[in-house]
Amino acid sequence: MLSTHNKTKRSLLSAANIDLVSRGWEVSIFPVEWFRMIRICQIKRLLPTTAFASLFFVLVAASAAWAQPVQKKDTTIILLSNIQIQLECTQALNDLYNFKFNRAEQQFRYLKTRYPWHPLPYFLMGLIEWWKIMPNPSDMSHDEVFLAYMDSTIMVAENLFKNHPAYKVEAAFFLAGAYGFKGRLYSDEDRKNWRKAASAGKNAIRYMEENRGNSDLSPELLFGDALYNYFSVWVPENYPAVKPLLWFFRKGDKELGLKQLREVSYNAFYTRTEAMVWLMRILNSYENDQAQAFQISEYLHQTYPDNPYFHRYYARMLYATGKFSRAEQSSLAILAAIDSGKVGYEATSGRYAAFFLGQINETRRNDEEARKYYEMCVKFTEQTKSFESGYYLYSLIALGEIAERRGDHATARRYFAEVKKRAGRKDEAFKTAKKRLKELDKGD
Repeated sequence: MLSTHNKTKRSLLSAANIDLVSRGWEVSIFPVEWFRMIRICQIKRLLPTTAFASLFFVLVAASAAWAQPVQKKDTTIILLSNIQIQLECTQALNDLYNFKFNRAEQQFRYLKTRYPWHPLPYFLMGLIEWWKIMPNPSDMSHDEVFLAYMDSTIMVAENLFKNHPAYKVEAAFFLAGAYGFKGRLYSDEDRKNWRKAASAGKNAIRYMEENRGNSDLSPELLFGDALYNYFSVWVPENYPAVKPLLWFFRKGDKELGLKQLREVSYNAFYTRTEAMVWLMRILNSYENDQAQAFQISEYLHQTYPDNPYFHRYYARMLYATGKFSRAEQSSLAILAAIDSGKVGYEATSGRYAAFFLGQINETRRNDEEARKYYEMCVKFTEQTKSFESGYYLYSLIALGEIAERRGDHATARRYFAEVKKRAGRKDEAFKTAKKRLKELDKGD
C-alpha cells in the first residue's frame, strides 16, 4: 500500500512539473508554513499519503497562481479565443478524444510551460483524466489525479478572477467548468458524495452566472448556460421532491438550453465535443429523438474511432434504431478491441456489445449463439459488479427463457430467481422473472 501511495505522489508531482525559478516566478513568497503544517499532519496521521500528494500538487499550482512574475506578463491575450493556441491544440484535442492520451498530454504540458499562470492547460490535463474515467466510471483509480488538476484549475483561475480584470470572464468560465466536472464526479452513482457534489454545483452556478450575457465573446461561454437552462427545468419535472430547492435559482428554459447546446456543438472549440456528448445523451434519453441522437453518435464514432465510449454508444444507437446488421459488426469490433487490450475498452463496453449480440442472435432464432453472448454479458457484469444493469438482468431472463425452451426447467428457475434477487421490486425485470417462475410452477 505504501508503494502505491508513493507512486501516486510521484505521478502527481510529475504532473505538476512547474519549475517556478527557471520560468521567472518569484517563489520567495511561497508559504513555508504550509509545508510544516502538512508535514505535521502527516506525522500525526491526520493526512494519508495520497491526500498529502494531492494537497501538495494543489499548493504548487497555487504558488504559480499567487506568485508574481519577475518579468511583466502580457495580460491582454484572451487564451480561449486565441487562434494560434487553438491551432496548436487542435491535434491534441483530437488525440484526447481518440484516446491517444500520451500525445495529447505532451502538447498540453507544452502549453503549461508557456502559460503556467492560466487555467487552460490544467483544465485540459484534467480532461485527459476525465476521459480515462468515462468508459468505466466505477473505476476510481483516476479520481485523485483528475481532482488534483481540477483543483489546480480552480486555484489558478481564482487568482485571475480576483486580481486580473482582463481575465475575469475567462477565469469564471474555467471556475464554472472545473467545479462542474468535480460535481459530476462526486454525484456519480458509484461515488454518491452528495455533500461535495452540492458544494461543487453551487460554485459552478455562481461562476456561470458571472458569465451570463458574455456569450458574444466566445461560444464556449454558452456551454454551462445551456446545461443549466435544460436541467433546471428537467430535474424538477422528473424529481418533484427537489423543486423547493430550486426556488431561489434563476428559472431555466429547456428549449433554449437545447438550442444553446447545438450552437456550442457547431461553433465552440474547446467545449464542442463535450456539448455534442451532452446533446446526444439528452436527445436519446430525455427527448425521445433517437434519429438525431444517432446522427451525433455516428459522427462522434467516425471522427474518433478509437474512443470506446463513442464506439459503444454508436453500437447502442444502431441497435435501438433497428440497424441490426451494422450493430452486429460494431459490437463484434468492440469485443475484438477488448480481446486485443485496446486502450479504454473494458468490461462495461463488453457488457453492452455482448447483450446486443445476444439479442440479435435471439431474433434470428439462433439460441446457441444467443446463449453464448448472454453468458458473456453476465461475465462482463461480474467483472464490474454492475448487477443492477438492465443488460445484466435481461440477459439472465433471456438465458432462463432459452433454458426453458430446451426443457431445462431447473436452470431456467435458477436464472429467474437470480433476477428476483438482483432487481428492485418495482423493476419490470423483477415482475417478468416473478411471472416466469409462477408459470414454471404451474407447468410442473
